[in-house]
Amino acid sequence: MQDKNDANRMRKELLIRIIKDFMNDTLAEKIDKIPIEIRPKGEASSRCCIYKDRAVLKYRLMAMLGISVEDETDESKSLSAYLADALKRDSFDEKILSVLDVACTSCVTSRYLVTNACRGCFARPCVFNCPRGAMSVVDGKSVIDYSKCIDCGICTQVCPYHAVIRVPIPCEEACPVGAIKRNHETDVQEIDFGKCTYCGKCMVACPFSAILEKSQIIDVLKAIKEKKKITAMLAPSVVGQFPVPLERIAGAVLAIGFTGVEEVAFGADMTSENEAEEFVERMKRGDKLMTTSCCPSYVETVKKHVPGLSAAVSETPSPMRYTSQTLKQEDPETLTVFIGPCVAKRKEALIDVNTDFVLTFEELAAMFVAFDLQFESVKPHEMTRPVKSSGRGYATSCGVSSAVLKEMKDAGREDIPDINAQFINGIDKKAVKMLQMYATGKMPGNFLEVMACEGGCVGGPCAIGKVKLAIDAVKKYADGPGIPKKEK
Repeated sequence: MQDKNDANRMRKELLIRIIKDFMNDTLAEKIDKIPIEIRPKGEASSRCCIYKDRAVLKYRLMAMLGISVEDETDESKSLSAYLADALKRDSFDEKILSVLDVACTSCVTSRYLVTNACRGCFARPCVFNCPRGAMSVVDGKSVIDYSKCIDCGICTQVCPYHAVIRVPIPCEEACPVGAIKRNHETDVQEIDFGKCTYCGKCMVACPFSAILEKSQIIDVLKAIKEKKKITAMLAPSVVGQFPVPLERIAGAVLAIGFTGVEEVAFGADMTSENEAEEFVERMKRGDKLMTTSCCPSYVETVKKHVPGLSAAVSETPSPMRYTSQTLKQEDPETLTVFIGPCVAKRKEALIDVNTDFVLTFEELAAMFVAFDLQFESVKPHEMTRPVKSSGRGYATSCGVSSAVLKEMKDAGREDIPDINAQFINGIDKKAVKMLQMYATGKMPGNFLEVMACEGGCVGGPCAIGKVKLAIDAVKKYADGPGIPKKEK
């Protein structure tokens, strides 16, 4: 589990502590001491003081217990009390992401800043061209009146010295749908869940790790500890996340207490088969376009931001849903746990009666470390359920469309319509506009694959492997497609 930055390192350390202590029956007595142990008196703090560091650590631990920071009504409530609440819950709300206010205070309050490159020139184009009179020259240097500034950017365009720069707010820049904005009264970012597509891009972009993902790790650990039937459903993108073959990853999952392990790729085969059939039927009835439906973040994007495209989204369930449905039919008592790189799968699982929990690759890696598991000593587990290579290829961009097209070709049907397949490799602000054009029929193609993460699921916000290496691993294992060039 390679550290990408200090925030990633701290998240890993906290997860490992929670898992170890919970499995040792010591978490209730130790959890309140964790912030103090990590930031003891006398050591340098990463913020203004160790007390703020400890407060941030407390809230990070709350999120790992599955508690929203925003739900706190009593600051004196202990982490052990929150743990007790977590162990009693039997449902989850859709506030999957949480903003940590005490950590979200260091970004600039405006997008534009006058640097010392300003010469206070006589022409003063910034002053004369500002539409709201927000620019003036004081003591030989331009200054911005932020109460008047509308962030139009004209000052940056007209300054001959490029002295006015645009300073990005990382989470807002990353969000493709404008779902996160600063509350200027509290000076803290807020997520509008009416707009949020759960892509997780804001969480990855925040340099202060102030956007937290609410975890279900405690719920899964509780089930393992109680020796319940619990089946791990490994997303196709798991290949390439760990430096061992899939069979050894599966063996490791069983070694930490899961009673069963399955590839979600077998559900992907079912999605391919049914989506291929649906495409043929849609074209027969005169539809102009069908899009894939396996990426829950894309589905949320259409639902909330491109409703004109809703009718084109495939009605075929995702691989996760087919997999969990099959497992529940075979054994209604088993708990199903999807494990992947995705934040949006947590949202999808809330409306899927057959998927009980969702873990990320980060959380799985922390479990391996906490259980002191060594891959070389694990007995490989042979996956016996038949899976096509195209199903495993779902992990990369173009993998879904390749699998569906292959399904139609292999069926040998004579009524297959002409196919003009297109793709969107990662949803950003430009891609949202492109989807709006698809909704109005201004874009080519009658079959469109959309992945929220560039590169496909292997580029998900909770992946732990490098995208290029993960794509190569998937391609080697499944003979799947490589990463396509970014659409222009």
